[in-house]
Amino acid sequence: MEWNFQSAEQLLAALRAGEVTSAELTDAAIAAIERDDKPINAICLPDFDRARAAARSADEARARREDRPLLGVPVTVKECFDVAGLPTSWGMPPYRDFRPAEDALQVARLKGAGAVVLGKTNVPLGLQDIQTFNEIHGTTNNPWDRGRTSGGSSGGSAAALASGFGALSIGSDLAGSLRTPAHFCGIYAHKPSLGLAPSRGMVPPPGPALPTEHDLAVVGPMARTARDLSLLLDVMAEPDPLTRGVAYRVTLPPARHERTADFRVLVVEDHPFIPTGAAVRAGLNRVADTLDRAGARVDRHSPLLPDLADAAGIYLQLLFSGSTAHFPIETLEQLRARAARLSPDDRSLDAARLRGMVMGHGDWMAVNARRELHRQGWRQLFAEYDVVVCPITPTPAFPHDHHPDPLRRVLDIDGTGYPYFDQLVWAGLATMPGLPATAVPTGPSPEGLPVGVQLIGPMLEDRTPLRLAELLEAEMGGFRAPK
Repeated sequence: MEWNFQSAEQLLAALRAGEVTSAELTDAAIAAIERDDKPINAICLPDFDRARAAARSADEARARREDRPLLGVPVTVKECFDVAGLPTSWGMPPYRDFRPAEDALQVARLKGAGAVVLGKTNVPLGLQDIQTFNEIHGTTNNPWDRGRTSGGSSGGSAAALASGFGALSIGSDLAGSLRTPAHFCGIYAHKPSLGLAPSRGMVPPPGPALPTEHDLAVVGPMARTARDLSLLLDVMAEPDPLTRGVAYRVTLPPARHERTADFRVLVVEDHPFIPTGAAVRAGLNRVADTLDRAGARVDRHSPLLPDLADAAGIYLQLLFSGSTAHFPIETLEQLRARAARLSPDDRSLDAARLRGMVMGHGDWMAVNARRELHRQGWRQLFAEYDVVVCPITPTPAFPHDHHPDPLRRVLDIDGTGYPYFDQLVWAGLATMPGLPATAVPTGPSPEGLPVGVQLIGPMLEDRTPLRLAELLEAEMGGFRAPK
Protein backbone atom coordinates (compact mmCIF):
# COMPACT_ATOMS: atom_id res chain seq x y z
CA MET A 1 0.00 0.00 0.00
CA GLU A 2 1.30 3.48 -0.93
CA TRP A 3 0.65 5.54 2.16
CA ASN A 4 2.56 8.75 1.52
CA PHE A 5 -0.13 10.46 -0.57
CA GLN A 6 -3.07 9.34 1.56
CA SER A 7 -5.00 11.99 3.46
CA ALA A 8 -4.74 12.31 7.23
CA GLU A 9 -8.35 11.14 7.44
CA GLN A 10 -7.50 8.00 5.47
CA LEU A 11 -4.39 7.33 7.57
CA LEU A 12 -6.36 7.67 10.79
CA ALA A 13 -8.95 5.19 9.53
CA ALA A 14 -6.19 2.71 8.62
CA LEU A 15 -4.48 3.19 11.99
CA ARG A 16 -7.73 2.66 13.89
CA ALA A 17 -8.49 -0.46 11.84
CA GLY A 18 -5.03 -1.89 12.54
CA GLU A 19 -4.10 -1.92 8.84
CA VAL A 20 -0.87 -0.02 9.44
CA THR A 21 1.19 1.28 12.34
CA SER A 22 2.47 4.78 12.93
CA ALA A 23 5.99 3.38 12.83
CA GLU A 24 5.35 2.05 9.32
CA LEU A 25 3.84 5.35 8.16
CA THR A 26 6.74 7.30 9.63
CA ASP A 27 9.35 5.03 8.05
CA ALA A 28 7.59 5.36 4.69
CA ALA A 29 7.54 9.16 4.95
CA ILE A 30 11.21 9.31 5.97
CA ALA A 31 12.17 6.99 3.10
CA ALA A 32 10.33 9.26 0.65
CA ILE A 33 12.08 12.36 2.00
CA GLU A 34 15.50 10.71 1.84
CA ARG A 35 14.80 9.48 -1.69
CA ASP A 36 13.01 12.44 -3.24
CA ASP A 37 13.66 15.67 -1.34
CA LYS A 38 17.15 16.55 -2.52
CA PRO A 39 15.98 18.24 -5.77
CA ILE A 40 12.95 19.79 -4.02
CA ASN A 41 14.57 20.89 -0.73
CA ALA A 42 11.31 21.18 1.22
CA ILE A 43 12.51 19.68 4.52
CA CYS A 44 15.22 21.98 5.86
CA LEU A 45 15.52 20.47 9.36
CA PRO A 46 14.72 16.73 9.57
CA ASP A 47 13.99 15.30 13.00
CA PHE A 48 13.81 11.63 12.12
CA ASP A 49 15.09 10.03 15.34
CA ARG A 50 12.51 11.81 17.47
CA ALA A 51 9.84 11.16 14.83
CA ARG A 52 10.45 7.42 15.02
CA ALA A 53 10.32 7.56 18.83
CA ALA A 54 7.04 9.50 18.68
CA ALA A 55 5.62 6.95 16.23
CA ARG A 56 6.49 4.10 18.58
CA SER A 57 4.79 5.99 21.42
CA ALA A 58 1.71 6.52 19.26
CA ASP A 59 1.51 2.80 18.51
CA GLU A 60 1.86 1.98 22.20
CA ALA A 61 -0.91 4.46 23.02
CA ARG A 62 -3.18 2.92 20.41
CA ALA A 63 -2.43 -0.53 21.82
CA ARG A 64 -3.78 0.81 25.13
CA ARG A 65 -6.94 1.78 23.20
CA GLU A 66 -6.16 5.48 23.34
CA ASP A 67 -7.32 7.67 20.48
CA ARG A 68 -6.54 11.30 19.75
CA PRO A 69 -7.37 13.53 16.77
CA LEU A 70 -4.04 12.96 14.95
CA LEU A 71 -2.61 9.95 16.77
CA GLY A 72 0.20 8.48 14.70
CA VAL A 73 -0.11 10.78 11.64
CA PRO A 74 3.20 12.08 10.20
CA VAL A 75 3.25 15.88 9.74
CA THR A 76 5.67 18.73 9.10
CA VAL A 77 6.04 22.19 10.64
CA LYS A 78 7.04 25.48 9.03
CA GLU A 79 10.53 26.53 10.14
CA CYS A 80 9.29 29.69 11.87
CA PHE A 81 7.51 27.68 14.59
CA ASP A 82 9.66 26.91 17.61
CA VAL A 83 10.43 23.23 18.09
CA ALA A 84 12.48 22.47 21.17
CA GLY A 85 15.80 20.99 20.13
CA LEU A 86 15.74 22.35 16.57
CA PRO A 87 16.98 25.73 15.32
CA THR A 88 14.54 28.54 14.61
CA SER A 89 16.22 31.04 12.31
CA TRP A 90 13.47 32.34 9.98
CA GLY A 91 16.21 31.93 7.34
CA MET A 92 18.31 34.68 8.96
CA PRO A 93 22.02 33.72 9.14
CA PRO A 94 22.74 35.35 12.54
CA TYR A 95 20.23 32.96 14.12
CA ARG A 96 21.16 29.73 12.36
CA ASP A 97 22.04 28.20 15.75
CA PHE A 98 19.27 29.72 17.86
CA ARG A 99 17.46 26.89 19.64
CA PRO A 100 14.34 27.72 21.65
CA ALA A 101 13.75 25.91 24.90
CA GLU A 102 10.15 24.92 24.28
CA ASP A 103 7.72 24.12 21.50
CA ALA A 104 5.48 26.75 19.96
CA LEU A 105 1.91 26.45 21.17
CA GLN A 106 0.72 25.00 17.84
CA VAL A 107 3.58 22.49 17.77
CA ALA A 108 2.67 21.42 21.29
CA ARG A 109 -0.92 21.01 20.13
CA LEU A 110 0.13 18.86 17.20
CA LYS A 111 2.11 16.61 19.52
CA GLY A 112 -0.69 16.60 22.10
CA ALA A 113 -3.09 15.45 19.39
CA GLY A 114 -0.71 12.55 18.68
CA ALA A 115 0.90 13.80 15.45
CA VAL A 116 4.42 12.67 14.56
CA VAL A 117 6.59 15.66 13.60
CA LEU A 118 8.99 14.67 10.81
CA GLY A 119 10.85 17.99 10.81
CA LYS A 120 10.72 21.59 9.69
CA THR A 121 10.04 23.03 6.23
CA ASN A 122 11.95 25.80 4.48
CA VAL A 123 11.07 29.52 4.47
CA PRO A 124 12.32 32.72 2.80
CA LEU A 125 14.56 35.18 4.64
CA GLY A 126 12.51 36.63 7.48
CA LEU A 127 9.35 35.15 5.90
CA GLN A 128 9.35 38.21 3.64
CA ASP A 129 9.01 36.86 0.13
CA ILE A 130 6.62 35.19 -2.30
CA GLN A 131 9.39 32.65 -2.95
CA THR A 132 11.24 30.33 -0.55
CA PHE A 133 15.02 30.64 -0.41
CA ASN A 134 17.60 31.70 2.15
CA GLU A 135 21.34 31.56 2.71
CA ILE A 136 21.14 28.85 5.38
CA HIS A 137 18.94 26.23 3.72
CA GLY A 138 18.96 27.19 0.04
CA THR A 139 16.05 27.24 -2.41
CA THR A 140 12.86 25.19 -2.32
CA ASN A 141 11.76 24.18 -5.81
CA ASN A 142 8.26 23.56 -7.06
CA PRO A 143 7.59 19.79 -7.33
CA TRP A 144 5.77 20.39 -10.61
CA ASP A 145 8.61 22.35 -12.22
CA ARG A 146 11.89 22.69 -10.37
CA GLY A 147 12.74 25.85 -12.27
CA ARG A 148 9.80 27.59 -10.59
CA THR A 149 9.08 28.74 -7.07
CA SER A 150 6.98 26.79 -4.59
CA GLY A 151 5.71 30.11 -3.25
CA GLY A 152 6.30 31.79 0.07
CA SER A 153 6.56 32.04 2.86
CA SER A 154 5.09 28.59 3.58
CA GLY A 155 6.68 27.27 0.38
CA GLY A 156 8.54 24.44 2.09
CA SER A 157 5.32 23.12 3.65
CA ALA A 158 3.42 23.27 0.35
CA ALA A 159 6.23 21.52 -1.54
CA ALA A 160 6.45 18.86 1.18
CA LEU A 161 2.74 18.09 0.97
CA ALA A 162 2.76 18.01 -2.83
CA SER A 163 5.69 15.57 -2.65
CA GLY A 164 4.02 13.23 -0.15
CA PHE A 165 6.22 14.20 2.81
CA GLY A 166 3.67 14.00 5.63
CA ALA A 167 -0.10 14.33 5.52
CA LEU A 168 -0.42 17.78 7.12
CA SER A 169 1.58 20.91 7.82
CA ILE A 170 1.14 24.14 9.71
CA GLY A 171 2.05 27.50 8.24
CA SER A 172 1.37 31.21 8.60
CA ASP A 173 -0.12 33.94 6.46
CA LEU A 174 0.40 37.70 6.44
CA ALA A 175 0.55 38.32 2.70
CA GLY A 176 -0.78 35.09 1.25
CA SER A 177 1.89 32.88 2.83
CA LEU A 178 -0.50 29.93 3.22
CA ARG A 179 -2.61 30.53 0.14
CA THR A 180 0.04 31.37 -2.47
CA PRO A 181 2.18 28.23 -1.92
CA ALA A 182 -1.00 26.12 -1.93
CA HIS A 183 -2.00 27.69 -5.26
CA PHE A 184 1.48 27.18 -6.74
CA CYS A 185 1.83 23.56 -5.55
CA GLY A 186 -1.73 22.28 -6.05
CA ILE A 187 -2.69 21.65 -2.43
CA TYR A 188 -5.22 23.05 0.07
CA ALA A 189 -4.65 25.68 2.76
CA HIS A 190 -6.85 27.75 5.03
CA LYS A 191 -6.20 31.25 6.33
CA PRO A 192 -8.33 31.37 9.48
CA SER A 193 -10.28 34.36 10.70
CA LEU A 194 -7.98 36.82 12.43
CA GLY A 195 -7.34 35.78 16.03
CA LEU A 196 -8.91 32.33 15.75
CA ALA A 197 -5.68 30.29 16.10
CA PRO A 198 -3.05 31.61 18.55
CA SER A 199 0.54 31.97 17.36
CA ARG A 200 2.64 31.98 20.54
CA GLY A 201 6.06 30.56 19.71
CA MET A 202 6.00 31.74 16.12
CA VAL A 203 8.19 34.77 16.72
CA PRO A 204 11.32 36.13 15.01
CA PRO A 205 14.43 34.90 16.83
CA PRO A 206 15.61 35.49 19.47
CA GLY A 207 12.34 36.94 20.71
CA PRO A 208 10.52 35.38 23.66
CA ALA A 209 7.45 33.25 22.97
CA LEU A 210 4.74 35.58 24.25
CA PRO A 211 0.98 35.55 23.61
CA THR A 212 0.71 38.29 20.98
CA GLU A 213 -2.34 39.60 19.15
CA HIS A 214 -1.25 40.20 15.56
CA ASP A 215 -2.89 42.85 13.44
CA LEU A 216 -2.88 40.95 10.12
CA ALA A 217 -0.97 37.68 10.51
CA VAL A 218 -2.53 34.29 11.23
CA VAL A 219 -1.38 30.69 11.54
CA GLY A 220 -3.29 27.93 9.81
CA PRO A 221 -3.50 24.42 8.33
CA MET A 222 -2.21 22.99 5.03
CA ALA A 223 -3.21 19.62 3.59
CA ARG A 224 -3.91 17.61 0.45
CA THR A 225 -7.68 17.50 1.02
CA ALA A 226 -10.28 20.00 2.13
CA ARG A 227 -11.57 17.78 4.93
CA ASP A 228 -8.08 17.51 6.38
CA LEU A 229 -8.00 21.30 6.74
CA SER A 230 -10.97 21.12 9.10
CA LEU A 231 -9.40 18.23 10.98
CA LEU A 232 -6.25 20.26 11.65
CA LEU A 233 -8.05 23.56 12.25
CA ASP A 234 -10.00 21.92 15.07
CA VAL A 235 -6.69 21.15 16.76
CA MET A 236 -5.36 24.68 16.21
CA ALA A 237 -8.39 26.86 16.96
CA GLU A 238 -8.39 27.14 20.74
CA PRO A 239 -7.56 30.26 22.78
CA ASP A 240 -4.06 30.53 24.19
CA PRO A 241 -4.25 29.35 27.83
CA LEU A 242 -2.06 32.31 28.82
CA THR A 243 -4.80 34.70 27.69
CA ARG A 244 -7.88 32.90 28.94
CA GLY A 245 -8.49 35.71 31.40
CA VAL A 246 -9.04 38.20 28.57
CA ALA A 247 -9.80 36.01 25.57
CA TYR A 248 -12.96 34.10 24.90
CA ARG A 249 -13.48 30.76 23.32
CA VAL A 250 -14.77 31.10 19.79
CA THR A 251 -17.32 28.46 18.86
CA LEU A 252 -17.34 28.39 15.10
CA PRO A 253 -20.86 28.09 13.73
CA PRO A 254 -21.57 25.29 11.28
CA ALA A 255 -21.31 25.96 7.57
CA ARG A 256 -24.20 28.00 6.24
CA HIS A 257 -25.09 25.22 3.81
CA GLU A 258 -24.34 21.56 3.25
CA ARG A 259 -25.35 21.31 -0.41
CA THR A 260 -23.64 23.09 -3.29
CA ALA A 261 -26.98 24.16 -4.70
CA ASP A 262 -27.73 26.26 -1.63
CA PHE A 263 -24.61 28.44 -1.81
CA ARG A 264 -24.73 32.04 -3.02
CA VAL A 265 -21.37 32.86 -4.58
CA LEU A 266 -19.82 36.03 -5.96
CA VAL A 267 -16.97 35.45 -8.45
CA VAL A 268 -14.49 38.33 -8.71
CA GLU A 269 -12.06 38.07 -11.63
CA ASP A 270 -10.57 41.54 -12.07
CA HIS A 271 -8.57 43.93 -9.90
CA PRO A 272 -7.99 47.60 -10.72
CA PHE A 273 -4.26 47.39 -9.98
CA ILE A 274 -3.19 44.22 -11.78
CA PRO A 275 -4.64 42.00 -14.54
CA THR A 276 -5.64 38.40 -14.02
CA GLY A 277 -3.66 36.01 -16.20
CA ALA A 278 -5.42 33.65 -18.57
CA ALA A 279 -4.53 30.49 -16.62
CA VAL A 280 -5.97 31.84 -13.35
CA ARG A 281 -9.01 33.25 -15.13
CA ALA A 282 -9.63 29.78 -16.57
CA GLY A 283 -9.39 28.28 -13.08
CA LEU A 284 -11.96 30.76 -11.78
CA ASN A 285 -14.25 29.90 -14.65
CA ARG A 286 -13.90 26.17 -13.94
CA VAL A 287 -15.07 26.82 -10.38
CA ALA A 288 -17.89 29.10 -11.48
CA ASP A 289 -19.10 26.61 -14.09
CA THR A 290 -18.99 23.75 -11.58
CA LEU A 291 -21.03 25.75 -9.08
CA ASP A 292 -23.49 26.83 -11.74
CA ARG A 293 -24.03 23.25 -12.95
CA ALA A 294 -24.64 22.16 -9.36
CA GLY A 295 -27.38 24.74 -8.95
CA ALA A 296 -25.60 27.35 -6.85
CA ARG A 297 -26.33 31.03 -7.36
CA VAL A 298 -23.27 32.47 -9.13
CA ASP A 299 -22.95 36.21 -9.71
CA ARG A 300 -20.07 38.01 -11.41
CA HIS A 301 -20.74 41.54 -10.15
CA SER A 302 -22.24 43.14 -7.06
CA PRO A 303 -22.42 46.75 -5.85
CA LEU A 304 -21.93 45.36 -2.34
CA LEU A 305 -18.27 44.44 -2.99
CA PRO A 306 -16.02 46.90 -1.13
CA ASP A 307 -13.84 49.11 -3.32
CA LEU A 308 -10.86 46.96 -4.34
CA ALA A 309 -8.50 49.87 -4.99
CA ASP A 310 -9.19 51.42 -1.59
CA ALA A 311 -8.87 48.00 0.07
CA ALA A 312 -5.44 47.48 -1.51
CA GLY A 313 -4.22 50.86 -0.32
CA ILE A 314 -5.38 50.23 3.24
CA TYR A 315 -3.84 46.77 3.25
CA LEU A 316 -0.43 47.92 2.04
CA GLN A 317 -0.31 50.80 4.51
CA LEU A 318 -1.10 48.43 7.38
CA LEU A 319 1.30 45.79 6.04
CA PHE A 320 4.23 48.18 5.74
CA SER A 321 3.48 50.22 8.89
CA GLY A 322 5.81 48.06 10.99
CA SER A 323 8.45 47.38 8.37
CA THR A 324 10.65 50.35 9.29
CA ALA A 325 10.57 49.93 13.06
CA HIS A 326 14.30 49.23 13.26
CA PHE A 327 15.49 51.39 10.37
CA PRO A 328 18.28 53.92 11.04
CA ILE A 329 17.08 57.47 11.74
CA GLU A 330 18.75 58.72 8.56
CA THR A 331 16.82 56.23 6.41
CA LEU A 332 13.55 57.08 8.12
CA GLU A 333 14.13 60.78 7.47
CA GLN A 334 14.73 60.08 3.78
CA LEU A 335 11.50 58.07 3.59
CA ARG A 336 9.56 60.82 5.36
CA ALA A 337 10.90 63.40 2.91
CA ARG A 338 9.81 61.24 -0.03
CA ALA A 339 6.37 60.71 1.50
CA ALA A 340 5.95 64.46 2.06
CA ARG A 341 6.37 65.01 -1.67
CA LEU A 342 3.52 62.66 -2.56
CA SER A 343 0.43 64.27 -4.00
CA PRO A 344 -2.65 63.84 -1.75
CA ASP A 345 -4.37 62.42 -4.82
CA ASP A 346 -1.73 59.72 -5.37
CA ARG A 347 -3.51 56.42 -4.67
CA SER A 348 -0.91 54.19 -6.32
CA LEU A 349 0.39 51.06 -4.63
CA ASP A 350 3.86 52.61 -4.38
CA ALA A 351 2.39 55.58 -2.54
CA ALA A 352 0.48 53.29 -0.17
CA ARG A 353 3.64 51.36 0.68
CA LEU A 354 5.60 54.57 1.30
CA ARG A 355 2.87 56.09 3.44
CA GLY A 356 2.74 52.90 5.46
CA MET A 357 6.48 53.00 6.13
CA VAL A 358 6.30 56.47 7.71
CA MET A 359 2.95 56.28 9.50
CA GLY A 360 2.71 57.57 13.03
CA HIS A 361 0.21 56.20 15.51
CA GLY A 362 -2.40 58.80 14.65
CA ASP A 363 -2.06 57.99 10.96
CA TRP A 364 -2.43 54.29 11.72
CA MET A 365 -5.64 54.96 13.67
CA ALA A 366 -7.08 56.86 10.70
CA VAL A 367 -6.26 54.00 8.31
CA ASN A 368 -7.67 51.51 10.80
CA ALA A 369 -10.92 53.48 10.87
CA ARG A 370 -11.10 53.07 7.08
CA ARG A 371 -10.57 49.34 7.57
CA GLU A 372 -13.58 49.21 9.89
CA LEU A 373 -15.72 50.71 7.13
CA HIS A 374 -14.55 47.92 4.83
CA ARG A 375 -15.39 45.33 7.49
CA GLN A 376 -18.89 46.74 7.65
CA GLY A 377 -19.07 46.52 3.86
CA TRP A 378 -18.08 42.86 3.98
CA ARG A 379 -20.76 42.17 6.61
CA GLN A 380 -23.35 43.66 4.27
CA LEU A 381 -22.03 41.64 1.34
CA PHE A 382 -22.17 38.40 3.34
CA ALA A 383 -25.81 39.02 4.15
CA GLU A 384 -26.39 38.53 0.40
CA TYR A 385 -23.63 36.00 -0.42
CA ASP A 386 -21.97 33.12 1.40
CA VAL A 387 -18.56 33.02 -0.32
CA VAL A 388 -16.48 35.21 -2.63
CA VAL A 389 -14.29 33.33 -5.14
CA CYS A 390 -11.27 35.22 -6.47
CA PRO A 391 -7.59 34.79 -7.44
CA ILE A 392 -4.78 34.26 -4.95
CA THR A 393 -2.19 35.64 -7.35
CA PRO A 394 -2.59 36.57 -11.04
CA THR A 395 -0.47 33.67 -12.35
CA PRO A 396 0.57 30.10 -11.59
CA ALA A 397 4.04 29.55 -10.11
CA PHE A 398 6.63 31.74 -11.81
CA PRO A 399 10.31 31.01 -12.49
CA HIS A 400 12.79 31.59 -9.66
CA ASP A 401 13.81 35.26 -9.44
CA HIS A 402 16.35 35.93 -6.71
CA HIS A 403 17.31 39.48 -7.64
CA PRO A 404 18.59 41.00 -4.39
CA ASP A 405 16.38 44.07 -4.85
CA PRO A 406 12.80 42.76 -4.90
CA LEU A 407 11.61 46.10 -6.26
CA ARG A 408 13.48 45.31 -9.47
CA ARG A 409 11.80 41.93 -9.93
CA VAL A 410 9.09 41.70 -12.59
CA LEU A 411 6.04 39.44 -12.69
CA ASP A 412 5.21 38.25 -16.20
CA ILE A 413 1.46 38.14 -16.81
CA ASP A 414 0.74 36.77 -20.26
CA GLY A 415 3.80 38.45 -21.75
CA THR A 416 3.62 41.81 -19.98
CA GLY A 417 5.71 42.73 -16.95
CA TYR A 418 4.26 44.12 -13.70
CA PRO A 419 5.86 45.10 -10.38
CA TYR A 420 6.60 41.94 -8.38
CA PHE A 421 4.88 42.93 -5.13
CA ASP A 422 1.71 44.24 -6.81
CA GLN A 423 0.45 40.65 -6.91
CA LEU A 424 -0.12 40.87 -3.13
CA VAL A 425 -3.35 42.83 -3.62
CA TRP A 426 -5.37 39.62 -4.04
CA ALA A 427 -4.01 38.06 -0.85
CA GLY A 428 -4.67 41.31 0.98
CA LEU A 429 -8.33 41.29 0.04
CA ALA A 430 -9.06 38.77 2.82
CA THR A 431 -6.11 39.68 5.07
CA MET A 432 -6.92 43.36 5.57
CA PRO A 433 -10.40 42.80 7.10
CA GLY A 434 -9.29 39.54 8.79
CA LEU A 435 -11.62 37.23 6.87
CA PRO A 436 -11.19 33.44 6.50
CA ALA A 437 -10.04 32.23 3.09
CA THR A 438 -9.56 28.70 1.79
CA ALA A 439 -7.16 27.97 -1.07
CA VAL A 440 -8.41 25.22 -3.39
CA PRO A 441 -6.88 23.66 -6.53
CA THR A 442 -8.89 24.04 -9.73
CA GLY A 443 -6.90 21.92 -12.17
CA PRO A 444 -3.80 22.51 -14.29
CA SER A 445 -2.81 25.40 -16.51
CA PRO A 446 -2.06 24.75 -20.20
CA GLU A 447 1.60 24.33 -19.14
CA GLY A 448 0.59 21.67 -16.60
CA LEU A 449 1.11 23.87 -13.53
CA PRO A 450 -1.35 23.89 -10.63
CA VAL A 451 -3.87 26.73 -10.46
CA GLY A 452 -5.70 27.59 -7.25
CA VAL A 453 -8.30 30.14 -6.18
CA GLN A 454 -9.41 31.37 -2.78
CA LEU A 455 -12.84 31.08 -1.21
CA ILE A 456 -13.35 34.05 1.12
CA GLY A 457 -15.98 33.64 3.82
CA PRO A 458 -17.64 35.72 6.55
CA MET A 459 -15.67 36.62 9.67
CA LEU A 460 -15.55 33.73 12.17
CA GLU A 461 -17.57 31.55 9.78
CA ASP A 462 -14.56 29.53 8.65
CA ARG A 463 -16.60 26.39 8.21
CA THR A 464 -18.55 27.95 5.32
CA PRO A 465 -15.65 28.31 2.85
CA LEU A 466 -14.19 25.04 4.16
CA ARG A 467 -17.44 23.23 3.37
CA LEU A 468 -17.62 24.70 -0.11
CA ALA A 469 -14.02 23.57 -0.62
CA GLU A 470 -15.09 20.00 0.24
CA LEU A 471 -18.00 20.17 -2.18
CA LEU A 472 -15.83 21.53 -4.98
CA GLU A 473 -13.27 18.79 -4.34
CA ALA A 474 -16.01 16.18 -4.78
CA GLU A 475 -17.25 17.85 -7.98
CA MET A 476 -13.96 18.86 -9.62
CA GLY A 477 -11.34 16.60 -8.08
CA GLY A 478 -8.68 17.98 -5.83
CA PHE A 479 -4.98 17.39 -5.29
CA ARG A 480 -3.09 15.60 -8.05
CA ALA A 481 0.39 14.26 -7.32
CA PRO A 482 3.12 15.67 -9.56
CA LYS A 483 4.80 13.17 -11.85
